[in-house]
Amino acid sequence: MTDTGQLLTTALHALHLSLGARMVPFAGYDMPVQYAAGVLKEHLHTRAKAGLFDVSHMGQVIVKAASGAYADAAAALERLVPVDILGLKEGRQRYGFFTDDQGGILDDLMITNRGDHLFVVVNAACKAADVAHMQTHLSGCSVALLEDRALIALQGPAAEAVLASLAPDVAAMKFMDVRDVTLVGAACIVSRSGYSGEDGYMISVPATKAEELARALLAHPDCEAIGLGARDSLRLE
Repeated sequence: MTDTGQLLTTALHALHLSLGARMVPFAGYDMPVQYAAGVLKEHLHTRAKAGLFDVSHMGQVIVKAASGAYADAAAALERLVPVDILGLKEGRQRYGFFTDDQGGILDDLMITNRGDHLFVVVNAACKAADVAHMQTHLSGCSVALLEDRALIALQGPAAEAVLASLAPDVAAMKFMDVRDVTLVGAACIVSRSGYSGEDGYMISVPATKAEELARALLAHPDCEAIGLGARDSLRLE
């Protein structure tokens, strides 16, 4: 939310409105809770085919050591998460969580080895706190929140076929693989992961190309836009 109290919007906001989404405030953003089909049908569609979710309100962060060495960035982050980051291979992603001084969980996150830096995705509601936490405690590292990228989740058993219609090589990706993929002419970071309990992909795309990519994915007959309501029910199930 801005200093004036107005809700923020993602790069897909106009698309949501054009698709008839019911919009609600969430983590300071104006987000789609459901579309015309309703939460139940969206839930079932994702379980049967493929659903497209706008998760651009989440935080995409680059952590890079001043030395330029991945090992230094990984060692620094390991002081904040009880996870093996030094042993994470390039092009692979791992789930982790920030803990406080007593071992309590502050938030969860996804961590990727990008060769000379870490690519970290944090939750929307804790985004500002998580970035501040890293900036405070990761000495010798830069922590940069990417404000110019959107994040799209493509989830469901047909997700591979839908995304492969635009980039056939993604079919060879394994769970938690991360690679650079060109989609609709844009340089994207694609991971084979998600929170729906189904196969799927998370796609980091330049904000200026997000709507074009979303429309290209939605043009596939098996892909439909899914709101936050079904996202939550899928995660709960």
